[in-house]
Amino acid sequence: MSMTPEQLQQVRSMPLFAAIPDDKLSCLEPGQIIEAPVGTALAIEGETNNLFHLLLEGEVRITRAYERQTVLMRVAKAGTYFGEIMILLNIPWLSTVRATKPSRLFQLDEAGFWRMMTHCHTIARDVFMAAATRMRNVEGYSQQREKLASLGTMAAGLAHELNNPAAAARRSAAHLGECANKAQALLCKLSRSLTADHWQFLLNAELNAVGNMAKAPPLDHVARSDREQAVAEWLESRGVASAWNLAPTFVTAGVETATLAEIAGKLPANAQADILAWLEVRFGLKLLISQVEQSTGRIVELVKAIKSYSYMDQAPVQEVDIHEGIESTLTMLGYKLRNVTVVREFDRSLPRIAAYGSELNQVWTNLIDNAIHAVNGSGRICIGTCRDFDHIVVEIVDNGAGIPAEIQSRMFEPFFTTKSVGSGTGLGLVISNAIIVNRHGGEIEFESHPGETRFKVRLPINQPIAPSPENKSGHS
Repeated sequence: MSMTPEQLQQVRSMPLFAAIPDDKLSCLEPGQIIEAPVGTALAIEGETNNLFHLLLEGEVRITRAYERQTVLMRVAKAGTYFGEIMILLNIPWLSTVRATKPSRLFQLDEAGFWRMMTHCHTIARDVFMAAATRMRNVEGYSQQREKLASLGTMAAGLAHELNNPAAAARRSAAHLGECANKAQALLCKLSRSLTADHWQFLLNAELNAVGNMAKAPPLDHVARSDREQAVAEWLESRGVASAWNLAPTFVTAGVETATLAEIAGKLPANAQADILAWLEVRFGLKLLISQVEQSTGRIVELVKAIKSYSYMDQAPVQEVDIHEGIESTLTMLGYKLRNVTVVREFDRSLPRIAAYGSELNQVWTNLIDNAIHAVNGSGRICIGTCRDFDHIVVEIVDNGAGIPAEIQSRMFEPFFTTKSVGSGTGLGLVISNAIIVNRHGGEIEFESHPGETRFKVRLPINQPIAPSPENKSGHS
């Protein structure tokens, strides 16, 4: 349907077409005017419609999805055009465009767009310049979002990993107070029945049991259940209250009925029930203290890992051990790796190299996270390192379905992603490639077929490090 003279005049009044000469007006003829009520979706992120729009009246809202969060990119007013990037690059829409006010738009299909670009060079120049600027802005914004996404992944991993030891330490600390009170009460009660020799015997028995506890092999579920039943029945026969509650502590401490019988045989019969209860509390205290030490030790390890991952309090360029960076990254992604088999094939003799440590860790995060996604969180990932003459090589291999051959050539294209809309920016590999190639003088490549995808990163051992683009002195 051709535009009326009034519609053509309105289109021509827009800044993009203001300078178009009369003899070039035919380049606009394939277009049409459309009405967009409030809520109309003119484009959907991830879909392809190959339409160019110029907003004549009204207002549209342009948004992108990032990790299930909708982010406002901009609000477009009359005179704004959009859709040229998707046609020029032949890619799906990078964002969703929706009318927020009753709107009128000039619309061209793909053929009409190219006819306009071919027949009117002034318009083509303006469109190309605007597209280049928008691409830089979108890519810059998306890179920041990608960095934030990596930070979010790291924070989520740290939160998951810290939660268990912190909760365990808190539970143990609470139980420690209860056990201490119970031990104090039993101590006061037994002080009237036991002599100094009795106490010395008990303390020696406790020390022996604690020493044996450290050497005792772990028990399977059936063996533990059988021992707990035997100990509980023996305690009940001696008149010990809550025998079934006390038995697990003795079994965990590696104390069996024979040891309990030996201890009881050398102590006053009228106090045996209280003695055994006190002994169980003492073992419980030792176990709880051990649990607190293990939990807080795990927290210390995690804090150390996060400092190593982020290279906190260190200069941007350091002498780094590749393996330390990979290990700290695996720690950060631990909550995603619970059902994944991780195989390490490291050459520990590799030298340290000068590098932007935190940026390399971002590369490892992207590649390992992609591998986890490829195996659906329950496959096998092999990480290997080796030396190839004057380069260090890092390989990350997964046994997922593989990357389809028809899209392999696009894996390093900006905004191209195999993940669902909103779960990836399409810049992870682009950023990783820039870090490896531009910042470290290395290279990154991959090969993939069903059942195996292999990413290979090559880093020179002796290579001047490129300074940060934000600061030519090399400080980020």
